[in-house]
Amino acid sequence: MRVNQLEILGGQDRDGRPEPLASLRLRPGLTVAVVGPTGSGKSQLLSDIEQLARGDTPSGRRVLLDGAQIDAPPTGLVATLSQRTNFVMDASVAKFIELHAACLDKSGGDWAERVLSLANTLCGEAFGGDSPLQGLSGGQTRALMIADLALISDAPVVLIDEVENAGIDKHRALAALAGHGKIVLTATHDPVLMLMNDLRVVMAGGAMQQAIAIDDDERLARQRLAELDATLLRARDLLRQGARLEKDSL
Repeated sequence: MRVNQLEILGGQDRDGRPEPLASLRLRPGLTVAVVGPTGSGKSQLLSDIEQLARGDTPSGRRVLLDGAQIDAPPTGLVATLSQRTNFVMDASVAKFIELHAACLDKSGGDWAERVLSLANTLCGEAFGGDSPLQGLSGGQTRALMIADLALISDAPVVLIDEVENAGIDKHRALAALAGHGKIVLTATHDPVLMLMNDLRVVMAGGAMQQAIAIDDDERLARQRLAELDATLLRARDLLRQGARLEKDSL
């Protein structure tokens, strides 16, 4: 499926006032951070996009595909990755990948190897094709799903809820998805992840307040924040391994 433009037409905030951001147009390859305090309306915005809202949700928004209102979301339009992603299928990782590829008429090839290779760059503890799905950790599960979305899924729109809480390399995860021409929206509280996106939509009171494109100053700030973030991750890994932190260990 190919989508050239996804447009969100503003509705109203929780007090019934028109949203300050009246329209938001998104194109393939664009990454968008949806930001705001807890309860600001981030999840509702993602839900509106997933449903292709037609003015029939609490926000009153409408979502257009290539300029047209669609009565029902086409199958395979949107892929979502929530904070709670669990497998109920009793199969190995490789079998799951092969079945998904076959469902999308992508049988053959080295899909399992490619997906596993990418997934293992995203999580801290590697896993193999013979690993049981239900035995994966939360981080491994998220890593597998992101790699699968990036490489196999045809969904042109990807919605992610707080990828920073998944125990994976959030930078590589976002780059993997955006690098395959998808529209990616991520609800996040992480400042580094916010600045990794091309655009951030600021939410408050249930409404889209503004859309801010990253600029050169913010790119420099992102680099500094990423360095601090890397230091925190190193400290986390050392502590998880039972090490003690010393003044020069970071």
